[in-house]
Amino acid sequence: MIVVGLTGNIGCGKSTVSNILKKLGVSIIDADIVSREILLDTKVLNLIFDTFGNSIKNTDNTLNRKKLGDIVFNDEKELIKLNNITHPKIKENILNQIKNIKNDIVVIDAALLIEANYLDIVDKIILVVCDESLQIKRILERDFFTKEEVIKRINSQMPQDKKREFANYIIDNSFSLYKLEDEVKKILVDIRGDIKSEN
Repeated sequence: MIVVGLTGNIGCGKSTVSNILKKLGVSIIDADIVSREILLDTKVLNLIFDTFGNSIKNTDNTLNRKKLGDIVFNDEKELIKLNNITHPKIKENILNQIKNIKNDIVVIDAALLIEANYLDIVDKIILVVCDESLQIKRILERDFFTKEEVIKRINSQMPQDKKREFANYIIDNSFSLYKLEDEVKKILVDIRGDIKSEN
């Protein structure tokens, strides 16, 4: 089995690439889904409430993700606090999922793949990038954030240029969906070629 890390900053199209890979029969572990599941763990949730206060709590005692986001994306120290609570649990869950997958390729779809130090468990990294103006446009259309909120979220992540240093494959998703699908298929052929050569 080859474990592939799929990453890319917000608005670059990482999820689109993930969906293409899924349609091509690749096993996907989505760190966003795992993160949401982690937040259903009472111990984790209570630790977050203890750390950030009751202002992030809804009337039904669930987490108000928007209010938490407003805190952590406005203060790097607060974001680090949150990551220190959630990342170890997310990584533990992902490692357990990998053990149960029988496919030849498993992809960990994670925006913070590099920042959260998954380098020790992935064999290859696919990085999805795009032009920053297009990145901002996509987020504004998709998430209904203000432009200021979008910039804060982009700035909270490692710059694309720095992520390039870790990538085995770089997909520029500034063009058509057809071109994107073609790039993904080529990368998959290359990775499967590596699996055959190892065997």
